[in-house]
This record gives sequence, C-alpha cells and structure tokens, in this order.
Amino acid sequence: MAYNKLIKNEKEYKEALKRIEELFDAEQGTPEADELELLVALVELYEKEKYPIEAPDPVEAIKFRMEQEGLTNEDMVQYLGSKSRISEVFSHKRNLSLSMIRKLVAGLHIPADVLIGAAAF
Repeated sequence: MAYNKLIKNEKEYKEALKRIEELFDAEQGTPEADELELLVALVELYEKEKYPIEAPDPVEAIKFRMEQEGLTNEDMVQYLGSKSRISEVFSHKRNLSLSMIRKLVAGLHIPADVLIGAAAF
C-alpha cells in the first residue's frame, strides 16, 4: 500500500508500522527509503495526536536528574537554597523561583519549559 495521506485510525496506523518494519533497512536514496521517511513522519504525527506524552512534573524532573547524576539533597542547596527550602519544593509547598529555575537550567541542564510548570502547583 502506497502512503499518500494522513493516518486516520488504528488500522491504518498498524499497517504503517508493519510497512515501516518491512522498509527498515532500505538503502538511502531509493524510493523505499523515501517511503520509509514519509511513513515515519506520518506515524509520528498520528502518535503525537493520539498518544500525547504529558510534560513531567518539575519536581519529579529534578529528582530524576539528581538520580542520574548521583546527587543528594545537600547537593541541591546551590540550586534551591537551604535544606528547608529544598524540602518545601520537593513536597510541593513552595514553587520554584525564577532564580532557582535559572540555576537548575544552567547547572543540571533541565529544560526550562519542564521547570516552568512548577509555577502552576
């Protein structure tokens, strides 16, 4: 089946996934590789609409990065302030300030858009 339209339902989605699997090793510059590229874009568009991924909770994003980096709450003083302030942020009793967000972005490379959600507790 040649794909020249948007994927509109689960049947078409599953057919597209099957075809992607068939074309997965297509050689660059071939019509099959072009078809694969188009199918991947169509599937991504369908998945974005039908299976949206919600942004992570800012506190959970910080804790995840801490785990990745092997950081403790004491290490977070430079980003969030005192131990009591860290506790307040982690228990969702205090919002992240702009200063905290800037420090977390610069120091831990957590995307600002993830952290900005903290203002909406």
